[in-house]
Amino acid sequence: MTMHSVEAEIGGRIMKFETGKLAKLASGAVTVSYGDTVVLCTAVMDKPREGVDFFPLTVDYREKMYAAGKFPGGFFKREARPTQKEILTMRLTDRPLRPLFPDGFMNEVQIQCMVLSSDQENDADVLAMSGASAALMVSNIPFDGPVAGVRVGRVDGQWVINPTIAERAVSDIEVVLAVHRYGVNMIEVAANELPEKDVADAIAFGHEHAKKIVAMIQDLGQKVGRAKDWTPPEKDPTLPEKVAKLCEQFDLKNARRAAKKEDRKAGVKAVYDKVIAALIPEDEAAAKKLLYTKNDVINELQKIEERLFHMGVLDEGVRSDGRGVEDIRPIACEVGVLPRTHGSALFTRGETQALVVTTLGTSRDEQMVDDLIEEYSKKFMLHYNFPPFCTGEAKRIGAVSRREIGHGNLAERSLQAVLPTPDKFPYTIRLVSDIMESNGSSSMASVCGGTLALMDAGVPIRHPVAGISIGMVHDENRYKLLVDIMGEEDHFGDMDFKVAGSQVGITAVQLDLKTREISQAQIVEVLELAKKARLKILKEMLKALPAPRADISNYAPRLLSIKVHQDKIGKIIGPGGKGIKALEANTGATIDIQDDGTVFISSVNADSARAAYEAIEQIAEGVKLGKIYNGRVTSIKEFGAFIEVAPGLDGLCHISELSDGYVQKVTDVCKIGDEMRVKVILIDDTGRVKLSRKAVLIEEKSKGEPVTSA
Repeated sequence: MTMHSVEAEIGGRIMKFETGKLAKLASGAVTVSYGDTVVLCTAVMDKPREGVDFFPLTVDYREKMYAAGKFPGGFFKREARPTQKEILTMRLTDRPLRPLFPDGFMNEVQIQCMVLSSDQENDADVLAMSGASAALMVSNIPFDGPVAGVRVGRVDGQWVINPTIAERAVSDIEVVLAVHRYGVNMIEVAANELPEKDVADAIAFGHEHAKKIVAMIQDLGQKVGRAKDWTPPEKDPTLPEKVAKLCEQFDLKNARRAAKKEDRKAGVKAVYDKVIAALIPEDEAAAKKLLYTKNDVINELQKIEERLFHMGVLDEGVRSDGRGVEDIRPIACEVGVLPRTHGSALFTRGETQALVVTTLGTSRDEQMVDDLIEEYSKKFMLHYNFPPFCTGEAKRIGAVSRREIGHGNLAERSLQAVLPTPDKFPYTIRLVSDIMESNGSSSMASVCGGTLALMDAGVPIRHPVAGISIGMVHDENRYKLLVDIMGEEDHFGDMDFKVAGSQVGITAVQLDLKTREISQAQIVEVLELAKKARLKILKEMLKALPAPRADISNYAPRLLSIKVHQDKIGKIIGPGGKGIKALEANTGATIDIQDDGTVFISSVNADSARAAYEAIEQIAEGVKLGKIYNGRVTSIKEFGAFIEVAPGLDGLCHISELSDGYVQKVTDVCKIGDEMRVKVILIDDTGRVKLSRKAVLIEEKSKGEPVTSA
């Protein structure tokens, strides 16, 4: 096989696509390099699966740890299940590609992307997006591409294409785009409450640079010049007309006008059953003689449903549930719905309902992440669950799905920008959104419910955040935007454009298209429409809880923090951890010490946390000459008693300093465990402390105070 390559400068670095060297038995294989990051992308087409009525596309992305000279973690030292980063990249790659395969194409297609080398500067995810498209372009698989993936950031007020890891750390926005030769067809945004114009400008900037990558991939496909190996299956040309007449006879249009989801679903199913019964004989032998199958009939029914949906919106401006195009479904908000959780909220919008719960924890609860580029810990996480009952279905209950991980990540990004900094609120925060009912936009319901649950937990967020999903219905000459789309509008519509943000600005965006592209003018229009809807939703949310609660739940851990000098860390921990273990045992608090000297103290009991705080403060300050302490006798010798005046800090009270009178034996005055007030009378050059109870007794007598008995 002949080798071919194309390259161009993108963002000040050379991006290169090469085919014909690796994985030559795949239907298509391309290696993408950018800096010293290298990704192999392959595409393989198999035969159609029998009885399948959907396009079986699988996208897989894996980061090989050897790419960065690392060993995988775990006992077996081998890559195993995909990480969250890998799953999110699979979705980033899948979503813009899927709409570009031809209708009726049911061959199994598998796309695999493997990171072979990582320079720790250039993230491989956008390279996989472009590389997967390039692999399809050089293959025999029918595909209306190419698609290019780019990332946009902003550093020092300047837009940056494909920012490095260091640049992303200081950027106030991160945009990932998929761009088709006709325009943008997928968007992901995380932003720090930025105005709509900034987000639109970032998308436009990324679009212009992505065009260069699209041209490169097209050039590579033309160089390889491989013919596409697929012929659309033969269909009965009379079937569409037969199905259309039966739908009119059984009044599918009227069945679709039921306001409630379950009523509409039941009515439409009844029509489907009648049409199928009329066209598919019960006798299997007779059914096999037909030029069409039951799946063909169902596909035609869905096409007619889609046409009816489009006509209703475009011609009449009427949606399935009777709303106008800009109407939001009725909203209901409740907080504090679960008595023993740290914070909870129930957010309902139409027939979509999210129960969101906040849990507050300590630094020990942070999630440790070890990926290809860096190791870090997460103090905030949002987990999204979509149980089968939320759609009234009985399905297999298994591991967390890619969809659940993707929706959770979107909601997490939506709220991340408004969280307090760790120095103001040092808690680890976990939000769990359990979807109770779903009829569209459950991820945005999770954002709204998440805001209320955080506020109910007493998390001092900067601003409340709400989310809305905007849909689109279009034909060749016109389009209409739909605010707050429900499930059917997502299914039959052409777009799902989710926007989350506060009154100040946008925090997250996610766009999925079923068409080839969306124009820049439409993007601007959607963002402005979403802002208008978002502000309405925020107004309803704040009726339930206008501001974060003044204090955290009684059931949440009390978390205090103190900064000590780094040379005091050893004194707090003590030999073999003896000091910190004693502190935890004596106070009942949990203590975590960071390398920079930050000490986190947590306890469900506020007094316990305060006692540990004061003890650590004492250790950090050390004993002071002339200060009186309440001490505890830890050891008795013939010449005196050792008294602990602060955790881990003992001093000697000589027998001559135990009383203002004569003492024959130390045990005449005290025993181990006794508490007594002592004064620091000397700290020598080695740090040894000398104490005096006699000095305290003399002072008390001179002031006329009651003399301490111990």
